[in-house]
Amino acid sequence: MIEAMRRVVTSADIPLSGAFRVERGAVWTPSARDLAQERGIEVIEMAPEELQALAEPARTVAVGADHGGFALKERVKALLEELGWRVEDVGVFEEKPADYPDIAHEAALRVAQGRAALAIIVDGAGIGSAIAANKVPGIRAAMCYDRASARNSREHNHANVLALGGRMLTWSQAEDIVRTWLATPCGGGRHAARAAKIAEIERRYSSWNPHNSPE
Repeated sequence: MIEAMRRVVTSADIPLSGAFRVERGAVWTPSARDLAQERGIEVIEMAPEELQALAEPARTVAVGADHGGFALKERVKALLEELGWRVEDVGVFEEKPADYPDIAHEAALRVAQGRAALAIIVDGAGIGSAIAANKVPGIRAAMCYDRASARNSREHNHANVLALGGRMLTWSQAEDIVRTWLATPCGGGRHAARAAKIAEIERRYSSWNPHNSPE
């Protein structure tokens, strides 16, 4: 009888901080083990069925923030849980200086890998996190500042990551944005066709050599 292939844990899987749940018996690369130890990650081994029940990616939102967005992130987490979403927090876990590209990348990666349906990232202005997240293939991150931009980003652009400015928004404004963004479905018809063109541009440049023209 052939043994089922075990999951391989690489350094790309290791979060910046907090806990990491992994299938019992998973194979770790040496670099992944070293990185988990370096970051002080709590490794929690679980049976496959336990992980599957816990994950529920379709109802999971990855959230992350640097120090400028930490306070708002914590309130957004509470709102998401109130609305019935499972929250996967990728940091930071206290209000101390952090680099927003690291956080944005970590949250966006959860969406790109299918471990979360959506992500919400917060820094001081929201702009830098959106730029960083959009470097991850498959990510369409939008920095929203009111209900109209939140609705448009979902319906017209099929955004799967929301970026917020923690120092630019009141809680009332942020709450309106988050509720609207989550409640708005991706539009079909011309909107879907245009979103597909965005994906095609990404595909064309996925292996781009700046000295040659794309296909």
